[in-house]
Amino acid sequence: MSAHHAPVLLDSIALVSTLGEHSANTVIVSGSHGGVSAASFVVDHPYRPMIVFFNDAGIGKDSAGIAGLAMLEAIGVAGCAYSHVSARIGEAADGLANGVVSHVNAPARAMGIQAGDRVAALVAARCGPPAAETPAP
Repeated sequence: MSAHHAPVLLDSIALVSTLGEHSANTVIVSGSHGGVSAASFVVDHPYRPMIVFFNDAGIGKDSAGIAGLAMLEAIGVAGCAYSHVSARIGEAADGLANGVVSHVNAPARAMGIQAGDRVAALVAARCGPPAAETPAP
């Protein structure tokens, strides 16, 4: 299953609103925590991505760092959190390159995603390999 879109890297998920319709059915890797305030940006956005990856931010009190995964589940969006010890909080590129999934919601589980999966491999499987770089002249 391919999204036919390049993955979108957002250091802050608050920027999802700037994507407009380009976020529909795409894969978003965010550097943001996966809490309620962060997930609300996706819930309030009219175009639904296929998958959103967040940093679990250490999970926190009452699982606040991943509470947004249930909000995404409620709107049918696959949500995953990668471990804060695998990638830096606030840096989507690091989440893509080094993130290791720690938590998933039901739509993500239905796609076969599970804890321990590498974000880079999951994104490549859904978006295809990165475009080859053109050698400098």
